[in-house]
Amino acid sequence: MVFEGKSFTDISVGDTFGNRLTVTESHIVQGCGLFGDFNPLHSDEEFARNSRFGSRILHGPLTSALISASVGQYFFGTAVAYLEHNCIFKAPVKAGDTLATEWTIVEKIHKERIDSGIVSMTATCTNQDGVVVAEATGKIMLTL
Repeated sequence: MVFEGKSFTDISVGDTFGNRLTVTESHIVQGCGLFGDFNPLHSDEEFARNSRFGSRILHGPLTSALISASVGQYFFGTAVAYLEHNCIFKAPVKAGDTLATEWTIVEKIHKERIDSGIVSMTATCTNQDGVVVAEATGKIMLTL
């Protein structure tokens, strides 16, 4: 597969992009190992079943990473650096949830001195029921 990413001059304020992904058991289990976070809300089904969530939940940092993944795809080969990423978690993510992330370009700043541009974006991530599970902002530096 060959991707051609969008450059600074290819995009406009108001453009949108995103992706969809179904979270699996594997995401939750791998999150424990990746982060070294074996909190029983992630690692103990019986404990989690008796919690307010009713089952194990995905780690917040992994939810954030899944949201930012479409940025890397959309700007494949044109990104100089992902400068900033902030995420607010609104609802739990569980195995079987299908997450849909939509990013919107909200600002473009041309950086003539360094022959690139900075793009500010906002994102909303919803599950299959339309529940907003997270909101994010990000900034990326792109080639012109």
